[in-house]
Amino acid sequence: MRHNRDDKRLSRPTGHLRCMMANLVNSLFEHERIKTTTPKAKLLRRYAEKMITLGKQGTLPARRRAMAFMRNKKMVTKLFEDIAKRYTTRPGGYTRILKLGNRKGDCAPLAIIELVEAESTGKEEKKTA
Repeated sequence: MRHNRDDKRLSRPTGHLRCMMANLVNSLFEHERIKTTTPKAKLLRRYAEKMITLGKQGTLPARRRAMAFMRNKKMVTKLFEDIAKRYTTRPGGYTRILKLGNRKGDCAPLAIIELVEAESTGKEEKKTA
């Protein structure tokens, strides 16, 4: 019985789910926008936002925790040097999910998950000046 259990497993063993989420987080940080099914996107949001929060801390233990989960040195470096710096003043909500409809073959609900851009960009500053 699953009394009082809040975790979603998407009908996968725990190890497979963890590896799948790590791969999706790496893809999201590499491309900054990916297309996947809606349940995976909703679960991916939880992991991606935790990694960005670790990136905002910027400490060595935070980098080691991110590396233990993501297992991709290139993406961890990009997270800590580029992505986390965009969201230094933002308290949360680093991702956005846009629903696309259903997939043609199996009618699975599809969604795009993307990183929200930083609040102040160069284009906005040029317009006001």
